[in-house]
Amino acid sequence: MKEIEINNVKYEIIYTDKKDFNSDELAEKITDYFDPFDYIFGDYCQDKVRLKGFYDSNSKKASKINDIKYLDEYKENYCHYGAKTFLLKKIR
Repeated sequence: MKEIEINNVKYEIIYTDKKDFNSDELAEKITDYFDPFDYIFGDYCQDKVRLKGFYDSNSKKASKINDIKYLDEYKENYCHYGAKTFLLKKIR
C-alpha cells in the first residue's frame, strides 16, 4: 500500500475511491485532534471532505462510536450513498 505523510505523521492508505486523492488537501483538515486515533476515515460530500477518527478494536479507547470494526455501520448510517471514501491507518 501507498504511504503518505501529513503533518509529520505517516499513514498507510488502506483504500481510496477517489482517483485524485490529494494529501495536500488533507493536511489542512487533519489537525492534532486526530493524533490519538489509529485510523482516519474520510468521505466526500458535495466536494467537501468529512473526517472521522477510529481506534483499533483492541484499544482501551475504542467504543461503538469509534471502533474500526463498526466502520461499515458508520458508512451506512452517516455517509451519503455513493460517496467517495478513503481510509488511512497511522504507521507507528
